[in-house]
Amino acid sequence: MVKLTPITERIGTEVHGIDVTQPISAHDFDRIYQAWIDTTILLIRGQSMTHAQQVAFTRKFGEVVSYTRQRFSEDEAPEVLILSNIQVDGKPIGSPVSGRVWHTDGHYLADPPAGSMLHAIETPPVGGDTLFANMFAAYEELPEATKRRIENRQVIISRIQSRPYNYPDRPPPTEQERAEWVDMPQPMVLTHPENGRKALYVGGNVPWRVVGMDESESAPLVTFVQEFSVMRRFTYRHKWRPGDIIIWDNRSAMHRATVYDLTAHRRRMHRTTFVQRSN
Repeated sequence: MVKLTPITERIGTEVHGIDVTQPISAHDFDRIYQAWIDTTILLIRGQSMTHAQQVAFTRKFGEVVSYTRQRFSEDEAPEVLILSNIQVDGKPIGSPVSGRVWHTDGHYLADPPAGSMLHAIETPPVGGDTLFANMFAAYEELPEATKRRIENRQVIISRIQSRPYNYPDRPPPTEQERAEWVDMPQPMVLTHPENGRKALYVGGNVPWRVVGMDESESAPLVTFVQEFSVMRRFTYRHKWRPGDIIIWDNRSAMHRATVYDLTAHRRRMHRTTFVQRSN
């Protein structure tokens, strides 16, 4: 029997009583899907999926897409991105360091993905947690004056300008990256296409400036919203276990990876990404 329980008061639903590799009734999946839409993330523990099974389960949520780091995709399942510090014959099998600042996946794309699914295969005993933040809740608790200031505004998402702040250890962007990483305007407030609720869409560490606003006004406004959106009451820190699956709604949740000992412990995660399903 499928049971749904809150992860915290403000974010997430844990799903009990299913095996994601087996058929799920339309009634049960509709309940699961609606919980995901309403609470921003789903947690399902104790699962074991092949690449093909993960792709098949992901397709229940939307059309599976690949948009980043294809060199770390599985040969037999290019839709599956490997996040791992494991090396074989001196070569990494996956991306060892990823997403260690607050972000929305694909924020720099004109049409960002609707959501992502991460399946834990090997997890370190300490470190490597993932933080999630509920952007519905953050928007709802914003001061009314701030809501008025950001309504109908756009923010520029700049991978180029944010790179040295977010990843000071990485080399500057190449000329090719500069050509490909165009600045992208996004709404500061996103109306969710499936439930109509408003969510902050300006959190994270890549929003750079508010369109049409002077820098002296834009910078403190963006900084305030960034810091407000990840206050502890809006967040959940997930300690991974092998077999865990988390599916997050990219339109209403941000997330952030945390560090772990890359040399002492192995970590392997399989990620799939999807766009909004057709109804």
